Amino acid sequence: MTNVTDALIGRLRGEVAGPVLTPGDEGYDEELSGFNLAVTHTPDVVVGLTSEDDAVAVVRAAAETGTPVRVLATGHGIPNPMQGGIVVTTRRMTGVSVDAEAQVAHIAAGTQWAEVIAAAAPYGLAPITGGSDAVGCIGYTLGGGLGPLARTYGFSSDWARQFRVVTAAGEVVTANETEHPDLFWALRGGKGGFGIVTAMDFALVELRTLYGGSVFFDAEHIASALTTWSEWTNSLPESANSSVVILRLPPLEFIPEPLRGKTVLSVRFAYVGDAADGKKLFRPIRAAAPTLIDAVGEMPAGDIALIHNDPKDPTPSWDRGLMLDELDAEFIGAFLDVAGPEQQIPLIAVELRHLGGATERDVPEGSAVGGRSGACTLTLIGVPDPSLFEKVLPATVDGILGRLEPWVGEETTVNFSGGFALPGSYERSWPADTFARLADVRSTYDPDTLFPFGPRQENSGS
Repeated sequence: MTNVTDALIGRLRGEVAGPVLTPGDEGYDEELSGFNLAVTHTPDVVVGLTSEDDAVAVVRAAAETGTPVRVLATGHGIPNPMQGGIVVTTRRMTGVSVDAEAQVAHIAAGTQWAEVIAAAAPYGLAPITGGSDAVGCIGYTLGGGLGPLARTYGFSSDWARQFRVVTAAGEVVTANETEHPDLFWALRGGKGGFGIVTAMDFALVELRTLYGGSVFFDAEHIASALTTWSEWTNSLPESANSSVVILRLPPLEFIPEPLRGKTVLSVRFAYVGDAADGKKLFRPIRAAAPTLIDAVGEMPAGDIALIHNDPKDPTPSWDRGLMLDELDAEFIGAFLDVAGPEQQIPLIAVELRHLGGATERDVPEGSAVGGRSGACTLTLIGVPDPSLFEKVLPATVDGILGRLEPWVGEETTVNFSGGFALPGSYERSWPADTFARLADVRSTYDPDTLFPFGPRQENSGS
């Protein structure tokens, strides 16, 4: 029972400047459409926020009627349908301003990383972002965030300095190291269920260039290149970051001709330091085997999204993610047995991200991030065919993970949880003591569960 009445809808339309839409209204489906086109959200009402005042109005009206509220920004991190109640969208609340002297970006709720990167670059500054610049800044940061520079700079949430939050009481609070520090702790990695975040202050780093990009190896060289990569990562300094992905690419024209229709391995690299040192450090990968494409070199920090070159257009998507405790020769053999180029599997990408370094160290005041003990992330992305999502892809991934189980860590991180689809993945998204503390903070700021979060409460996010 979500308690959405005509009176409540009328009140929202009278108090909110943005659109208030119900099923059947023109624009309802478009307002709820996110990056993953396979997910259909069906709330009783969707509200397009235009300001913090709109957020306050929605929360106060919802609280008086006991109506649950969920948040949708870009939709990258919401693999589960949100049903009933109120969904608020933040895409109209965009904008970023940079305080170059303080090296801080002030970021509105619906802003994507591309805007922040562009605003910071003229000052020789950069945010610590994810692999895609089309992802919403706040929802990504609330889940921790592991980007191409994670070994050097840590989780992205380590760089959050302040949040503005509309709580379940309909109050706007500032959460930082000194004001509401318990909420500030939870928002840096705890993901959802605390309120509507309307803005964030995010620290920037001095970074104009880096040595980075990606190289591609053909199927016949994947085993040797992947083995070299695994051994090479054992001695990398924290200034060096790398990931690999086996890609099964369709024969489509938008794919570069050397890769079209092939199964390939991409090795990605990002080095913070002198380009000559980065080139020397990357030499073993270049020597591992002939490359189809070599796009690693000195680059502007503002071009960091080119390293992963993730798709930016909405598409049906299905993925699973978790963490591994170690990468060793036995793992590489098992990995190739189940996901190597000779396997006929309906996965377009199987990715490993090397962690360690700064990801292992929490911020001095502490944060709720899970996954600091992980040596590597493993992500499996299915063919974008929704007819495979219910049975074929889960069965395929279950088989792969069964073989790799000895290396799977007890802990993961919430942004890689795949919507808590795997049994126990919700609880494993944080250490046990962090999980318990997050529950306490949620009950403090949202005692009546106005903002549902978790697998039994129809996963929400920002």
